[in-house]
Amino acid sequence: MSSAPNPSSSPPADTAKSPQPGPDATPEEKDLWWFQNVYQGDHVPQFTWRAVLVGGFIGMIMAASNLYTSIKLGWAFGVTITACVLAYSLGSIMKAFGMRPLTMLENNCMQSTASAAGYSTGGTVASAFGALLMVEGIHQSWPVVLAYVFLTAGLGVFLAVPFKRQMINHEQLAFPGGIAAAETTRSLYSEGTAARRKAKILIIALIIGSVAGLLRMSGDTVKAFGLDGLATTLSSIFPAEIHLPHEWIPALGGTAMLAGFALDTSVMLVAAGIITGFRVGFSMLVGSAILYFVLSPMLWQQDQTLAAGMVPSLKMGVDEASGLALTNPTRWGLWSGTALLVFASLTGLALQWKTIVRAFRGARGGASAAEMARIEVPGSWMLIGVIPLGIGLVWLLHASFQISIPLGILSVLMSFVVALVCCRSTGETDTTPIGAMGKVTQLLYAVLPGAKGITSINLMAAGATSSAGGAAADLLTDLKSGYLLGANPRKQFLAQFCGVLFGSLAIVPLWYLLAPNKEKFESYNPIAANMWKAMADLLTSGVSKLPPTALWAACAGAFVGILLPVLEKVAPATKRWLPSAMGLGLGFVVPFQNAISFFIGGVIAWVWSKKRPLSATEYMIAIAAGLIAGDGLMSAFSAITQTLAGLARG
Repeated sequence: MSSAPNPSSSPPADTAKSPQPGPDATPEEKDLWWFQNVYQGDHVPQFTWRAVLVGGFIGMIMAASNLYTSIKLGWAFGVTITACVLAYSLGSIMKAFGMRPLTMLENNCMQSTASAAGYSTGGTVASAFGALLMVEGIHQSWPVVLAYVFLTAGLGVFLAVPFKRQMINHEQLAFPGGIAAAETTRSLYSEGTAARRKAKILIIALIIGSVAGLLRMSGDTVKAFGLDGLATTLSSIFPAEIHLPHEWIPALGGTAMLAGFALDTSVMLVAAGIITGFRVGFSMLVGSAILYFVLSPMLWQQDQTLAAGMVPSLKMGVDEASGLALTNPTRWGLWSGTALLVFASLTGLALQWKTIVRAFRGARGGASAAEMARIEVPGSWMLIGVIPLGIGLVWLLHASFQISIPLGILSVLMSFVVALVCCRSTGETDTTPIGAMGKVTQLLYAVLPGAKGITSINLMAAGATSSAGGAAADLLTDLKSGYLLGANPRKQFLAQFCGVLFGSLAIVPLWYLLAPNKEKFESYNPIAANMWKAMADLLTSGVSKLPPTALWAACAGAFVGILLPVLEKVAPATKRWLPSAMGLGLGFVVPFQNAISFFIGGVIAWVWSKKRPLSATEYMIAIAAGLIAGDGLMSAFSAITQTLAGLARG
């Protein structure tokens, strides 16, 4: 198969002074080109107190909203674009009061701080701590929650250090959210005719994305105010998803419906597919199609025939509208998909060990290489941060959750693996499989002596690894923006770490406010916490309770995860014909509606690049960035509105 050119490697507008090195260039050549052609230098203000403080304030608001949506809906919206636009807006207000206007890199620093505060800190509270509250019936003390959130998110920030130069500088992974934020920021500060024209295109796309997002989320927004009738009407006119006929999967025999078999009306997913390209979108669709059209019907029929509990994790209950059994294929697919993601990431890491070592040792050769070493985050910082944070986390797990010291150390080590997978998945697809990777840790701790059969250990060990993975992926998304804008990565890293502190301080009091007790928390019908609790209940009963097919699926996923990177390495010419390992794995983890949205975006990018290559190069990323920004802003608006409404109604 062929794929559209990767737009992530395009240099910022009006900055290129020499041709960009090709894909076969050495890491040193790529670093040198970036330093000479893109890097803005230390004379441009970036990591300033006002950027960090204002970014922290924005991030605390975003963190509050994300905590609510994580509890209520089981998802957290991306903060990067929202923070970017809000940061620029506040900067404009500051300018109106006679203060020095924010530079573009200060805006980027503000965005990094806000993004870390808003995205990296709330997921584990809504999932792991929420599930623990339902199991034990009482809250953990606030110092425990605060320390846990800060230590796990901070650990993720430092674990991302060795991945930055490899995935962003050298592999040029897309990180669509980072590209969108960079394009948005650049458009806000644009000068010159060509730049203003691109900015105008982006703003038009942003308006379209905002309107589409506002209409799509209008039902959920008004429902938060108790207007159920109006919410139902709006949801029917502007649905968040359009269900596809279950008759399209005849192998089900008319006995079941598959959750997620629909078309998603979010323009954000399609726009992300435009940025990631055809290969990733096609791979996601292939994986999802195999799961929905082949494996799930086969397993469902087998389970019904044998009545032997072959796939109990598929069952969700009964669909109210049709009366059919409602099943969720991704509950089973996560075993094969997660195994594929993990082993593909580990295999890729092993095959690229030389460049990883170079990243730790720093660039060598010449004055420019020395300058790169000065502005990049040194590999030694990883050890400086991970050792104290890891020791603190191990002690906290032992003192508060009775997790033995060896098992606590294992949790820190597992965080590295989870962060690796999350960063690579986010880089290639803009999707961070935090939930799926948490299940990997839950499965591991279900069989270890000292953890087997203990729900609290299962939950909190998994919560630690998934929180670290999400924070690491968020950091690289922001660093991708900074890379395209010519920012100092070391200063961005410091801003991100400050953001973790702001977010932790905001999340903890709001957690007790939104969920003062078990009954109130359960009244939200918390999707993520229920899934984590169900998985912990299943696994702590013994791995033998897992459906046999899940174990076979995990082995098959591991085999494919090893095979694809090896084939790409030994036979590079075959890469264009091979599916993306990360895309294929995610196809088993995300619903069909997400996969088809990415595929549609990939097709648009491929056709546009073939038919109108010049306009595609000029405007495709700007349009995709605008759509993501608009939809993201409306997601934030809806989340904030629902949070305020939920607090007002008690």
